[in-house]
Amino acid sequence: MSDFVNSFMEMVRAKNPAQPEFIQAVQEVIESLAPVMDRHPEYKEMKLLERMVIPERIIIFRVPWLDDDGTPQVNTGYRIEFNSAIGPYKGGLRFHPTVDLGILKFLGFEQVYKNSLTTLPMGGGKGGSDFDPKGKSDNEVMKFCQSFMSELFRHLGPNTDIPAGDIGVGGREIGYMFGTYKKLANEFTGVFTGKGRSWGGSLIRPEATGYGATYFAREMLKTRNDSLEGKICTVSGSGNVAQFCTEKVTQLGGKVVTLSDSSGSIHDPDGIDAKKLAFVMDLKNVKRGRIKEYADKYGCEYLEGKRPWGVKCDCAFPSATQNEIDANDAKALLDNGCFVVSEGANMPSTPDAVELFLKAGILFGPGKAANAGGVATSGLEMSQNSIRLSWTREEVDEKLDGIMVAIHDQCVSAMNEYDLKGNYVAGANIAGFKKVADAMIAQGLV
Repeated sequence: MSDFVNSFMEMVRAKNPAQPEFIQAVQEVIESLAPVMDRHPEYKEMKLLERMVIPERIIIFRVPWLDDDGTPQVNTGYRIEFNSAIGPYKGGLRFHPTVDLGILKFLGFEQVYKNSLTTLPMGGGKGGSDFDPKGKSDNEVMKFCQSFMSELFRHLGPNTDIPAGDIGVGGREIGYMFGTYKKLANEFTGVFTGKGRSWGGSLIRPEATGYGATYFAREMLKTRNDSLEGKICTVSGSGNVAQFCTEKVTQLGGKVVTLSDSSGSIHDPDGIDAKKLAFVMDLKNVKRGRIKEYADKYGCEYLEGKRPWGVKCDCAFPSATQNEIDANDAKALLDNGCFVVSEGANMPSTPDAVELFLKAGILFGPGKAANAGGVATSGLEMSQNSIRLSWTREEVDEKLDGIMVAIHDQCVSAMNEYDLKGNYVAGANIAGFKKVADAMIAQGLV
């Protein structure tokens, strides 16, 4: 590690104690940028990295609400408005007990570069709360969302900050928050993405992250004159990203044999076809059940308390949460012949796991590139809201596919420019950084 990286990371650790996820995200980017900083001294002179690791604005607020028993409850709400150099802040809201400032800073920092890669004019942000929607009634979720938005609404706007969903925030939660924003702001604008189809949403938005990760894997395979046809694929998670990754992999000729949730994983060697996937969607999206019920219904293996990374596969699509693949998991994947990893979640591989993947020379698509399809389609939803038109499913999917191809091409171009052949991590970081950095220089010291 260079002296530049060491000294910079010492400063970041000192200023951001007890935020390991944020420090991990920053270190991954900074290590990639060392050759860029050597070639572009103006980036150092303008203190761009020092500015980039500090959010432009952090909003923290209390969220009081009444449960169904009439008992007052209180949670903490956050919005990290990280960087607006290339467009308004854009990024999801996460409702989960693990949410804290460090988690959201990591997600917001990643979002800056991910949004830059999409080629769309979007800055980076992230937000959420330690509220847990699981086990809550629709009425309790509505009460919380209304209280949450009664404070956050004043900081949002179609040209300022446009949130979307993330873990724990789906169509139900977005509906309640958008309705509250509309009432308080007295305007109907595209201030949320992931909205319902009949009130400003876009076709393909629920599918976009999973589809995008699959398209990115397809593009990586093309560089080796290969395809997803006939590939055995493991997918983690069982939410939106995992569901639609499974759907698109199947459409492109691959076979998905695993899904998981926080309780364990299922392994179905026969593959999760369209009929079985429909069962998963009903189980998770409607009944909000556990993935074990799939194993009970279809008689396949259930790996209690385990992730799916010990299952033999050609391609892996981690689509659950951050740091779900550690060094042992990565070794198991490599030992079992996996040669493609396309990250559907945000930073699902630990630094040690990433190092093993890069050393092995497999096709490794980092989250900020591979899972950018979700925010890319959010950008397309913003465009449709601005012109008050709706595009067809085919039009949106075609645009999403084109954006994922462009993201892949940017990564390859940056890799080639800096002689980093095969390192998509560095390629994504460099390509995303340079666009934001050049915009910041052009706009002066703000």
